[in-house]
Formats: sequence, C-alpha cells, structure tokens
Amino acid sequence: MDFVQWFVAPLQYEFMVKAILVSALVGFVCSALSCYMILKGWALMGDAVSHAVLPGVVIAYLLNIPLAIGAFVFGVGSVIAIGFVKAKTRIKEDTVIGLVFTGFFAFGLVLVSKVVSTVDLGHILFGNVLGISDADIIQTVVISLITLVTLAVLRKDLILFCFDPTHARSIGLNITFLYYVLLSLLSLTAVAGLQTVGIILVVAMLVTPGATAYLLSDRFDHMMLIAMASGVFSSVFGTYISYYIDGSTGGCIVVLQTLLFVAAMIFAPKHGLLVRAKKQEKFLD
Repeated sequence: MDFVQWFVAPLQYEFMVKAILVSALVGFVCSALSCYMILKGWALMGDAVSHAVLPGVVIAYLLNIPLAIGAFVFGVGSVIAIGFVKAKTRIKEDTVIGLVFTGFFAFGLVLVSKVVSTVDLGHILFGNVLGISDADIIQTVVISLITLVTLAVLRKDLILFCFDPTHARSIGLNITFLYYVLLSLLSLTAVAGLQTVGIILVVAMLVTPGATAYLLSDRFDHMMLIAMASGVFSSVFGTYISYYIDGSTGGCIVVLQTLLFVAAMIFAPKHGLLVRAKKQEKFLD
C-alpha cells in the first residue's frame, strides 16, 4: 500500500473524517496551552484538573446539562480546594494536589459505577473520538475558540506571569486574575480533550507537546509553533494508526507524542543527549 492510498482510504468513512479533524483541533489547542503549563511548572496541576472533572461530567449527565459545565465547575473547584488546603495546613502543594485530584477522581469513579446510563460513561475515561456526536463537535469547537482567543488576547501578560510573576505584579498586572484565567483555560481544555483521549490521557496532551518543544527551542514563539505542529501531527497520524491497527485512538495519539518527545530528548540540537555527550567528551579531552 503506497502512502497516498494509506492516507486516503480512511477518509471514505465520515466518522474517520470527523475523528481526524477533531483530534487535530484538540491537539492544536492542548499544545498551545501546554507551552504555558511547562513554563509555569504546572504539569501536576494539569493532571489534577483533568482528573478532577470526572465527577462533574457524571453529575452534569444526571442533571441533563452540558457536560462541559459540570467539568468546568469541578475543574475550577478542585483548584480552589487545593488553594484552601494549602493555605490552611502545613502540607506542601504537591502533596495537596495529589490528595485533591485522587479524591475527586475516586468520587467520579464511584458515580460512574453507580449511574445507570444509556451512554457508556467509560468513554469519559478513555475517549471516544471515533463515535463523537455533532453536538460534542460543536462543544469542542466552541471551547477551542474560547481558549485560543483568550491565549491570543492575553498572550504577553500570561507569558510574563509564567516567566516571572513577581515582576508581573510589580508592573501592575493582576496576577490573581491571570492565575484563574490560566486555570479556567486548563479546565476547559481538559473538557475538549475528553472526547479525544479521555480523562486519563488528556494530561499527556497538555504536557508532552510543550515539553518536546521546550527541548527544541529557547524562544517562546518557536516553542509554541513546534508544540502545535507536534500536537497536530501526533493527533492526526495517531488517529490513522489506530484505524489500521484497530487500537485505542487516544492511546495511539499519546504514544506517538511520547515517541516525538523521546526523539527530541535524544537528538535536540542544543539540549539533546547526543549533544551533551559530545560536549562532555570534549570537556574531558
């Protein structure tokens, strides 16, 4: 099978066209946000929020309201809970994050196991982009537009907030506002990723592209472009690969993203393992 036939064959099915387009969009948005997550050091926060939305999704289903509303409320609620526990106790932030997100996630699992549903709520955990409905596509597009527009409008403020929040405060920026904007976008983007890779793997889409780009560039603009390119590439070709091997779409996307990260880790021109090994050899000589 030549590449053109390999590329065109799945496009005869409408569900594959939808899956490829939605996966590409989610990969693009998650990759853009992942750059800010990496600079801010919020990989664990992304994990917390993405898992904490599970009970919100189930409760929203029970109330017959959009799943995004429940997920967003619980995502932001988890962050508020983390801040409250951190402020009122002597426990460190990483421990608090672990406590809160596992508690929320476990509560969500209990709800999933007890709710009688005509919809397979297990898809929330692992994604179901191949069976995505038109309503979910519209929801994903709206969330993606909100995230991208917000990142574009507040780009400079958010970059400064991530790089140096102390300086951002000193020049008059409202860092509390920026803090909650970034966390709100994180919650929304986690919702967008639910249909594609599910709650369990969405954290990878919010971390891996940015981490890969961070190894390949020292400039934020270039980092953003590289992250978005790798995110879209892995989302599209991960969906294709899942079609041909009849495997998990979300799993294939994340595995491909991980392989790109490993390649960057080894071959990055400035920060790769090979370059570092050569520099060390020269130093020893």
